[in-house]
Amino acid sequence: MPKARKPRGKSRDTTRRPKKKVSILTSEKIDYVDWKDVNLLRRFMSERAKIRARRVTGNDAQQQKKVADAIKLAREMALLPYTNRVTTQRGNRGDRERGGRAEGPPPRPSAPPPASRGEEAEPAAEAPASEGASA
Repeated sequence: MPKARKPRGKSRDTTRRPKKKVSILTSEKIDYVDWKDVNLLRRFMSERAKIRARRVTGNDAQQQKKVADAIKLAREMALLPYTNRVTTQRGNRGDRERGGRAEGPPPRPSAPPPASRGEEAEPAAEAPASEGASA
């Protein structure tokens, strides 16, 4: 007869649950999410113009659906952007400790240019200098 196994890890009763976030819509008692209210809708968007998740905003499913639909409609009407481009400056590239190349492309080998028709290139003969202008 097999032995009963003990459950591994922490029990569900002793785990700490995070406090549920309160929705902006609930706290400000907003019933209707208007697609023209850009200031409200921006609060539900990230800096890259993505719609924030329910767990971040604290909305319930119905509120999140209304907010998402309003944001999509405001994007369609060009009141909100679809994306925001965020540019950041990189650090000094020469300070990298891990792999990668330092600065710029690798140096090229210094080989002479190939000779034409398989022959070696001879130095060009200098043209004789004219002694003077003839009149």
